[in-house]
Amino acid sequence: MTEFPSDDLPDWDLLAGNAERVPAGIEYVPAGAIRELRGRRAVIGMPGLGWRDDLRIDDTVVQASRTYVPVLPEQEWYRAEAEQTEVFAPLVPLERVWVERTSSAVTQTEATDLVARLVSLDAPPPRPPRRAKDVIAVTGSRVVRVAGPDDKTASDERDLRAVTEPYNSTEGDICIRVCRELDWYRWAWSGQAPKTLEVPIHLLWVE
Repeated sequence: MTEFPSDDLPDWDLLAGNAERVPAGIEYVPAGAIRELRGRRAVIGMPGLGWRDDLRIDDTVVQASRTYVPVLPEQEWYRAEAEQTEVFAPLVPLERVWVERTSSAVTQTEATDLVARLVSLDAPPPRPPRRAKDVIAVTGSRVVRVAGPDDKTASDERDLRAVTEPYNSTEGDICIRVCRELDWYRWAWSGQAPKTLEVPIHLLWVE
């Protein structure tokens, strides 16, 4: 099994023929600007206070002339969908909900300086993609699997979770094992271990 010294890792960009495929990042849009909300990923919170993510939402409801959004922790949403059960969803005022969507305008950043990373508290900040090889402690993270340099037609694969840290495969590649997000959450509520896939680390990005 090949062992790479920490200061002598392969240059994946060169191995890929300088054709690195970068997935779109994540931006947040006020829920009031989105027509269909059911099943969308969302963030709730208040400007100046903070944000809560890993949520899924349903279409709006109106009570006492005010519009609300049903909000569920993502694990409960997946379980309700998988088992077709009814669950209680707290109602959050529409103006306190932002919907997640992919955007090619949100690009990777190399900023490491603290001042360059400061954000506004007016709305949830965008989430640029990060190379999995640059992220410490990826287990449990949402990841995107991109197509290899020779595959010009495949689209990015999302709704995946990393279930290991990087390791050397039997072929000598540096890989991370991933599973479908539904299986990741089912693992928690049922104890059923997920089916996993070994993916070369240079094809994975953290959302």
